[in-house]
Amino acid sequence: MRDHPRDPAASPAEPTPAVWTGRATNRMQWLLALAGAAFVVLGIELAVRSSWSSGIAPLLMAVIGCVAVGLLMLYGTLAFVHVAVRVDSDAVEVRCGHLGLPRRRIPLAQVVAAEFAPSVTPRQWGGWGYRWRPEKGTAVIVRRGEGIVVTLGDGRTFTVTVDDAEAAVRAIRDRLRPPTGTPAEI
Repeated sequence: MRDHPRDPAASPAEPTPAVWTGRATNRMQWLLALAGAAFVVLGIELAVRSSWSSGIAPLLMAVIGCVAVGLLMLYGTLAFVHVAVRVDSDAVEVRCGHLGLPRRRIPLAQVVAAEFAPSVTPRQWGGWGYRWRPEKGTAVIVRRGEGIVVTLGDGRTFTVTVDDAEAAVRAIRDRLRPPTGTPAEI
């Protein structure tokens, strides 16, 4: 088991890669996606095999309801089955799901601090997904565990769960520090 220090800056100095990437995955979301697919299949089954004896309006409402709920569940779960975080010289970019949507790009010029969060839970944010809470800020939560908290210049925060969050915080902090040395050394 890996021991997490509280401050990533206190960790041994490792060279920061030009582009840091990380991700976090929640395999349990696949079960919810399966339930969404089941609703879609139920709606199609109702449409195809119904005897239409109770009238078209109730049947149409059942079919549309099942398909709509199923599609919403599918998108809502597949969009947040994983998150990918990328830190480069310009920005912190967060992409959700297989299509990369929703996506959030935060220019490093707007970032004033980055902190390691050893334990981020869906319960703290009101569930999985893209979350906003006035007292806490915005977050992308795909699983319970470590994450990063980025503080923006206007005081807002953005939290994201990601594996190896300590390395992400180091990468962000390294890019926020002004270069050391005299102009001739740079």
